[in-house]
Amino acid sequence: MTSRDPGYLSVHAAPTSGAPGEEADMASEDKADNKIQELKGKAKESVGKAVGNESLEAEGKKDQTVGSLKNAGEKVKDAFRD
Repeated sequence: MTSRDPGYLSVHAAPTSGAPGEEADMASEDKADNKIQELKGKAKESVGKAVGNESLEAEGKKDQTVGSLKNAGEKVKDAFRD
């Protein structure tokens, strides 16, 4: 699916003029996306454990770790913004 397809819906904001506060909005959006990835990972891990699927459980743990590391990176960027 591309942005030209009528059914295409983007969850990310389009680039704008670079107005003040926009960077903080993007950071908040990134943090929310990362938290969602962590929560999806937790769900995958739980389902994997429940059904005995080690592959799904491992994928869930990986997703949690990736989301957590991305959030750590956002915190570092926040520290340098202040």
